[in-house]
Amino acid sequence: MPGGPLDVGLALSPHRRGTGDPAWRKTLDGAVWRTSRTPDGPGTLRVSVKDGGVLGRAWGPGAGWLLEMLPAMLGADDDVSGFAVRHEVLADAARRYAGLRIGRTARVMEALVPAVLEQKVVGREAWRAWRWLLHRYGEPAPGPAPEGMRVVPEAVVWRQIPSWHWHRSGAEAVRARTIATAAWHAEKLEAAATSEELDRLLRALPGVGVWTSAEVRQRVLGDPDAVSVGDFHLAKIVGYALTGRKTDDPGMMRLLEPYKGHRHRATVLITLTGLRPPARGPRMPARDYRSF
Repeated sequence: MPGGPLDVGLALSPHRRGTGDPAWRKTLDGAVWRTSRTPDGPGTLRVSVKDGGVLGRAWGPGAGWLLEMLPAMLGADDDVSGFAVRHEVLADAARRYAGLRIGRTARVMEALVPAVLEQKVVGREAWRAWRWLLHRYGEPAPGPAPEGMRVVPEAVVWRQIPSWHWHRSGAEAVRARTIATAAWHAEKLEAAATSEELDRLLRALPGVGVWTSAEVRQRVLGDPDAVSVGDFHLAKIVGYALTGRKTDDPGMMRLLEPYKGHRHRATVLITLTGLRPPARGPRMPARDYRSF
């Protein structure tokens, strides 16, 4: 397990895709449940903290793989050396969230599909599609998982979803086509060993750009430097937190330059501060053009 303080919920929270995510659940006892399609098959993982230690239990064909990967998921490989804080707001956040670790899941498709669904739409719209698709095409979680939990489909299933079911989920043809195309290359994507290699493979796919690649590499390989350039809110938040003024993507990258190698880590800490520029307009509504 990672040395030093560890916040289990914080380490696993990037894998949660909105309220009611069928692949992620936190129960009243504080345990976090995750499902995953491992190289050995579907599995369910339960992670809890007991007597100051982390307890992992797993079920299904992928149980052994999930338990073997648990330290990495919780950030055991996360190297914070070289992360030197240059802004007071980050120094305060680093003290408050000393248990932050950037973990890795080593599973590409289960990070790529929801990232594509989140492209250029509000979170509620993307998460609605994710829930619908997992309930329709995922399989029940192995073991005593909370009711309604599902395991993401195999790559071949993503390739075979008909257009009317993509529409029913709320995902239009462009995002559907991006996911189906990626699924044809799933084996190669899952085998990528470095962030640079995965970035190259992802961005060679039609419909996958800088933002989507970063969102995937953060979760799959625990890349502490993969900044979500192109995010609708992130640059404004970073600019406001560090300078008191909103900025754009180039401005954000200039502000983050002192943290090169840990720029994603810096943005996570900034986001955790809760600092946001004042809202000056109505929220973007979630679209719903499905026909039933």
